[in-house]
Order: sequence, then C-alpha cells, then structure tokens
Amino acid sequence: MLIILPPSETKAHGGTQGPLDLGSLMFPELNPTREGIGKLLAALDPEEALGVLKLSQKHRAEVEANTLLFSSPTLPAVERYTGVLYDALAAPTLPDSARERLAISSALFGVVSATDLIPHYRLSGTSRLAGATMKSHWGTALRNVLTQLRESGELIIDMRSGAYQNLGKVGGPGAITVRVECVLPDGSRKVVSHFNKSYKGQLARVLALTPQPAASIADVATCAEAAQMRVEVRGQELVLVV
Repeated sequence: MLIILPPSETKAHGGTQGPLDLGSLMFPELNPTREGIGKLLAALDPEEALGVLKLSQKHRAEVEANTLLFSSPTLPAVERYTGVLYDALAAPTLPDSARERLAISSALFGVVSATDLIPHYRLSGTSRLAGATMKSHWGTALRNVLTQLRESGELIIDMRSGAYQNLGKVGGPGAITVRVECVLPDGSRKVVSHFNKSYKGQLARVLALTPQPAASIADVATCAEAAQMRVEVRGQELVLVV
C-alpha cells in the first residue's frame, strides 16, 4: 500500500542533512526529469523567478532558495512540507513503519517517499518553466512508474489534487482516489475545498498506522470506519462524508 499525498506550498526552512542526492530518491527512473527541472529552476534569477512563478516580493526568500537547490541542506520530505494536511498527519509522531507507506507528490520531484531527503524549494504543479507546463516537462515519466507500481500489485491511494494528478495519472484501472463531501442543511452534498486537506491528513494517518496494510478499497473503508469516519465507496473512489 502506498498513500500519495499532495504537497504544500508552505515548507519548513533549513535542514539537518546534506545536500540533495538524486540517486537516493524513490523511483530513480524519474531522475533525468528531476534533474532537468531542477536545473531550470535553479538557473532562474530571483527577480525573473518571481514573474515566472507568479509570486510577489514577499516570496523573494523562497525563490532565492531555488538558486541553492543542489547545495542547500535537506529534510525528510514529510517534515519539509507544512500546512493543514501535514498538521493533521502529525508526521513527527509517526513511526518509521508508518512513514514507509507514505509518498508525496511534487512538481519538482514527481513523487518522493516520506523519508526522501529534499531541500527547500518553490515550484507549483501549475507553474511553467522555459515556456512549458509542468505536465509537458513530466511527459509520460511519472505515469509510467505509477502504472508499473500498480501493475505490480501495490495498492495506490491517490490523495493528490487535480493539478498534481495531471502530472502523471495512474494508467489502467487506476488508483483509489479520495473525495471529501459535507452534508448541507437541506441534505444535499457539497465538495469540501480548503479543509479537505485536514480530512485527508487524518485518513492518511489512520491508514499509515493500521497494523495490516489495506489491500482493497473495502479494506480502506473498513480502516476509516474503525476510526469513526463516515465513508462511502463509489467504484474506486472513497468519499469521506463530514
């Protein structure tokens, strides 16, 4: 079982480990693309980068960090990303066995494991580099490795947002996806937007900590219900009802 989380625009600064080592990352087949995107990103002058990445001057320190992409200190990916989902996940309290079930999507790295060591950077799935979308930069590379993983029998629980799924969807029958809906006073449903990240973080934590990894969407639903979550199964989509 591999749970793929969305990244976060907000990230912890600094690091406790040495510089980026592409060879140590999950899915080494992605390294040519990672290196190509990384070099384009690091080569951007900070002033130019603000325009390319559509950021204001208050983010200047982040685009300056991009220029040090290959030399700055690193942190485990699950500690690098911050925000609502990662608060709910409470990664610092997860044992290594739970972290091994987690991966994180990224415009720069495609997908990395929770324990992969990555630097601080700023790049979004909707960004453009050298005039091309991130989807164009990734081509079929990410799709191929995720599809091969699924075909090997691994259950993939894909919690990525649409922008990151578009960088490389799982081919074939696909992965389990997660949707969060709230019930309105009239009984109708509405997709939860911002706080869906918190619910996904909670579900990811439950699944990462379960003694036996889920092998099907029925198993995922059972784990969620055991944690007092209300869920519905719609094909290969798990709906959290809040």
